[in-house]
Amino acid sequence: MSRINSNVPSLVSQRQLRISQDALRRSLERLSSGLKINRGADNPAGLIVSERLRAEVSAVNQAVRNTERAVNVIATTEGALNEVAGLLTDIQALLIESANSGAFSDEEIKANQLQMDAAIDSITRIANTTNFAGRKLLNGQLDYVTSSVVASKLADVQILGARFGTRTFVPVTIDVSVSAQQAQLTYPLNGTLASGATVTIGGPDGFVTLSFPGSQTNTQLAAAISQNVDSTGVSAIALGTGGSAGLFLRTVEYGSDAFVSVKPLSGSAPFQVQDRGGAVDDRTNGRDAVATINGVQSTARGLKLATSNELLKVEVVLDEAFGNGTTVTNGARLGQSTFEVTEGGALFQLGPQVNPNLQENIAVKAMQADRLGNSIVGFLSDLKDGRSFAMNTGKFKQASDVVDEVITQVSVLRGRLGAFERNTLQPNVAQLQITAENLTSSQAVIRDTDFAEETSELTRAQILVQAGNSILAIANAQSQNVLALLGG
Repeated sequence: MSRINSNVPSLVSQRQLRISQDALRRSLERLSSGLKINRGADNPAGLIVSERLRAEVSAVNQAVRNTERAVNVIATTEGALNEVAGLLTDIQALLIESANSGAFSDEEIKANQLQMDAAIDSITRIANTTNFAGRKLLNGQLDYVTSSVVASKLADVQILGARFGTRTFVPVTIDVSVSAQQAQLTYPLNGTLASGATVTIGGPDGFVTLSFPGSQTNTQLAAAISQNVDSTGVSAIALGTGGSAGLFLRTVEYGSDAFVSVKPLSGSAPFQVQDRGGAVDDRTNGRDAVATINGVQSTARGLKLATSNELLKVEVVLDEAFGNGTTVTNGARLGQSTFEVTEGGALFQLGPQVNPNLQENIAVKAMQADRLGNSIVGFLSDLKDGRSFAMNTGKFKQASDVVDEVITQVSVLRGRLGAFERNTLQPNVAQLQITAENLTSSQAVIRDTDFAEETSELTRAQILVQAGNSILAIANAQSQNVLALLGG
């Protein structure tokens, strides 16, 4: 059949040629862009998945940069604390040197005081000036802010970490069920010591041997024992009028680490003492408080309580009267204290999503001299000239206790920051980098052009286009065969 109004073979050839040309265009576009998906029509489902993967890769890469910046902040902070630690070592050496007053003149001690004052001022200067990109690191801006702390119940509060999430504050409830106790032995003899006794009395700070004549009263015994409290950590209290009810030997410190020991020397007259239960014993230990913090059992050391979990890291020191049961408030329960953490801390976004589980919050307390130490032993600024523990006051023991406490605070903070960097930040970077690699690989499988495969498709499309053009020419020429029938 021969028709000229409708050249169906030509139409078929044109359609196939357009298909081949579209395939050629897609191959050229993919090879020139390097992408298998250049628009939604190329692969709608693949576009959705690849766009999500691309967003996740971007978020993970930013989380890596966030973590690396956090490492830099921690390193800067720790570097400044290293300088503070060096100055504290110098202060301790000056203090120990000045305590050797028998070998040093007053002028030398005054010179040491001047040097100590300069070191203390330098610590405050470091605290006020250490910064990272405008963020002050050691002046207290990265410390937590608390409210409603009752000083008559909590002598000291240190918030080491708190996760706020969507909350405006973090409530803290401390419920003390068992009081802390000092180590205590009782010498129950009434009146005076019947015969002389030589006794070794020991405590957390050391041992001394004392000889008591037979005429000593309990009041005199207590005074003699208490005079050595700096050497032993044990004081004595006469009971009743003139010591008529006996004698307590009690440690200054609270907790299971504190002990008091009373042992007569061999051949000496007996000096029999009893524990709190009335049993004859020559040594006893104190007791740690038992308490919960936000319903979780805390670790305790004497009056010091601590807890550490994902939501809250806190250390508190109970006030002595509250922690030893002097102020029992609710029957069998010793007492309860509540306060709030309202703001503060250094918040680090370490994950690819804004989620509390992917954030870390750590505190960096203020390092100024008047903030180093605590209300129990004193503050570093108390060692300056004209203050309560200056060298000319002769209170070297109290000053040494302050320096020891400050050195502990700084070293513990450095340790916490180091552990945070090593155990949190560095593993986080490694894990995020692995995640970014896997996500990028998954995205590439969906979105990137496989050049080997696409080159083959390009060759195929080129051949089909060339063949289609030839066939279309033949199809168009077929209509001319009708002229032979017309005798043309």
